[in-house]
Amino acid sequence: MTWSEKYTQEFQPDLNAVAEYINSPLWTELLGFMEETYGVTPKIEYSKCSGAPGWNVKFKKGGRALCTLYPEKDVFTCLICIGSREVAEAELVLSSHEALRVLYENTKPFNGARWLMIAVTDGDVLNVVKKLITIRACVKK
Repeated sequence: MTWSEKYTQEFQPDLNAVAEYINSPLWTELLGFMEETYGVTPKIEYSKCSGAPGWNVKFKKGGRALCTLYPEKDVFTCLICIGSREVAEAELVLSSHEALRVLYENTKPFNGARWLMIAVTDGDVLNVVKKLITIRACVKK
C-alpha cells in the first residue's frame, strides 16, 4: 500500500507513523539535524500536488521553506529549492556527488529556481542534502 493510499486526506499521520512507514535511520538523523541545527520542528501538511500527492513533512525557518520531505516505503524524498542566490554554493556542493550533480543539471529552472527531488537512499546523499539545506537556511532573502 502506498503512502497516499494508507494515509488519505481525511486520516493525518503523526510523526511516529511517518517514521514507522519510512523505517530508515536516515530519517531520524535528518529530523535530529533540523531540530538541533536550526531549532525547527517538522510540520505535517497535506498536498494535492499531482507530482507527490499526500501527507508530507515541511521545515520552515523565519517563513522560508528549508525543505519538504515525502515519505515512501523504506526511503524518503527531500525537495529542496535552489534559488538564484544559492546557485554557486549549491553547484559546488553538488559537484562532489555525480548522481546529484546530474539530477541538478537535468532539472529545468522554474520561476528562477531548480526544485530538486532527492531520494535519500544513503548517508552520502543525506550529507549532501544537509549541506544544501544549510545553504538554503543561510542565504538572505
